[in-house]
Amino acid sequence: MSHAFSAILSAVSPQQPVLIAGPTASGKSALALEIADRQGGVIVNADASQVYDCWRVITARPSEEDEARAPHLMYGHVKATDSYSTGHWLREVEQVLKRDQRPIITGGTGLYFAALTQGLAQIPQTPDAVRLEADGLPLDRLRAGLDPQTAQNIDLDNRARVQRAWEVLQATGRGLAHWQAQTGAPLLPLGDTYPISFDVERDWLNARIARRFDLMLAQGALEEVAAMQAAYDPALPAHRAIGVPELMAHLEGRMTLDAAREATVIATRQFAKRQRTWARSKMADWHQFQPETARNP
Repeated sequence: MSHAFSAILSAVSPQQPVLIAGPTASGKSALALEIADRQGGVIVNADASQVYDCWRVITARPSEEDEARAPHLMYGHVKATDSYSTGHWLREVEQVLKRDQRPIITGGTGLYFAALTQGLAQIPQTPDAVRLEADGLPLDRLRAGLDPQTAQNIDLDNRARVQRAWEVLQATGRGLAHWQAQTGAPLLPLGDTYPISFDVERDWLNARIARRFDLMLAQGALEEVAAMQAAYDPALPAHRAIGVPELMAHLEGRMTLDAAREATVIATRQFAKRQRTWARSKMADWHQFQPETARNP
């Protein structure tokens, strides 16, 4: 066990809920498993792509071996065709918190952690007709349809976030920012947890991302995507997981495997950059964790 991991274990109480956030491929799952091994607890997923049952390899879900070492919850339990929102995730976490088990909540979806520790606005459900209309609109049209206050507070390059905001405005006549201002008390206040945010150096992470995707390919990522080819629907959030559209393009003869690999690595690095930006602006008061390998590549 590294000195960095040891320092975390000496600082956190075995009874205290732990939150572990950070960019993709930074080593969050390894730290969660180390804490569970040494102190006990159940590992709870906070990654929007890892909830789907159709993907294990392509989303880097914990392996069966890791799942055998410690209890894991909320991984691979949602069908690709089912809708799944931050509200769904929060309601499931609420049930986990009612159990007599110390949660170790880990993942890269910053919005999940914000909802958990700051509260979630109770927004009326979006009608299917509005969602279908949004699915058919290009990103720039969705952006143009946002109210100014909401547009200032979301990642305008993230289609899922922009589309959700557009749908809310169309369905309710009020912008997402309005509903967020009505947010109630948080389910798990930050002060009741030991929150850890991975702070890693860009070049170290970029190299790690490339190595991890090569490992995914070696472990059967292409075969996993091929198994879903007949049911592939690019409109489904589950099928937008990074690597899926790229490998599907290869399987359909529209891209070489080398090109699909390069496109996936680039998309993952761009996603990691957005995650790092989120963490630095929204998680500055979390315990900043930097693996020793990131400090000394």
